[in-house]
Amino acid sequence: MPLQILGLNHNTAPVELREQVVFSDDEVPRALGEMVALEGVDEAVLLSTCNRTEFYLMSRDGGRDHLAEWLHDDRQLDGAFAKSLFTLDDEEAIRHIFRVACGLDSMVLGEPQILGQLKDAFRLAQQADTLGSNLSRLFQHTFAVAKKIRTDTEIGASPVSVASAAVHLAEQFFAGFRKHTALLVGAGVTIELVAKHLVSHGIGRLFIANRSIERARGLAGQCGGFALPLSEIDGTLPEADILITSTAATAPVITTAQIEAAIAARKRKPVFACDIAVPRDIETSAGDLDDFYLYSIDDLDKVILEGQGNREAAAVEAHRLLDDEIRRYAAIERSKQVAPIISTLREVNEEVRKQVAEQARRRMARGESPEDAIEFATASLMKKMLHKPSVALREAGEASDRETIESARRLFGLDDD
Repeated sequence: MPLQILGLNHNTAPVELREQVVFSDDEVPRALGEMVALEGVDEAVLLSTCNRTEFYLMSRDGGRDHLAEWLHDDRQLDGAFAKSLFTLDDEEAIRHIFRVACGLDSMVLGEPQILGQLKDAFRLAQQADTLGSNLSRLFQHTFAVAKKIRTDTEIGASPVSVASAAVHLAEQFFAGFRKHTALLVGAGVTIELVAKHLVSHGIGRLFIANRSIERARGLAGQCGGFALPLSEIDGTLPEADILITSTAATAPVITTAQIEAAIAARKRKPVFACDIAVPRDIETSAGDLDDFYLYSIDDLDKVILEGQGNREAAAVEAHRLLDDEIRRYAAIERSKQVAPIISTLREVNEEVRKQVAEQARRRMARGESPEDAIEFATASLMKKMLHKPSVALREAGEASDRETIESARRLFGLDDD
């Protein structure tokens, strides 16, 4: 059964399209159940992050095509989305999964968060009962490979993150942060990193807004900032010189009207805004407003590339190790194809052995010497076990079937002589 991938990511699709196909953790079980109900899809894992939505399948008989149709209907996409989809099969699919787990396919080269996200996707598939032995083996091996790459190379050294890139971009707008105010929306891992970077750069004031005021207070307490519920953000927006958002909301949490009112209150003081979320947190039309400079996660590409040059050498070594692991895993999987034949071969010949052993015991019970019984048993075993191969070889010789003859030489370890 072939391994197949269907997906889109930051390499194939802009944020405008990626945000349409994001699946929250709450949606994943339903999606997985519907996927394996499709004709031809036997096992499935769904990885959905801000930079990628990818489906890892054990599929046959057009199952992946059925999945593409399902995705189109489920997310109510237009026909153009198909141009952003990519497909991979077999060893290229294995390579892609390994690269994703190691951070080699990430916008931030070598970033570690993707491995945790992949493990979460695996766990959700386990809970949804959409994993079989094939994908289970692959993902367990994938996690081991990712650990090896991070242990044996410097791919994770000198970290560059989306959070640090956003703060670095903000630095290009302001000559120092000490006299400025930042408003962060969200309280997840990314916003926590942003807050730490801002504090380390000496931000003057820091506000953190979140739907859960408790989480906002927890993070604000760590960073010496102020917490507020998202419902009260209007009063703080006019004070924000820097606005960075990253929530898990499925629709914008800050409207163009809110930004317009804040800009009017600021009297033309510029605002740097970076919306890291996918789907986006700030209405895109706000980017057309004067004095409001709005960037999305895709705009961070250049900043990230500038900061990760020192990882390139580590990536070369990581890819070399990856090639070795891909060959090793592919060899293991190919060997599993003959496992049932080996098992049957052993079972058949075990029955032969038992029959001959019983015949030898009866001979000894009738008074035959152990030496004669052993001679009978070994000769009988050899005759019975070589009978079918000998018949097949004679037939191959009569038919001048050189392929079968040469296969027999290799199979039984015979010399050319």
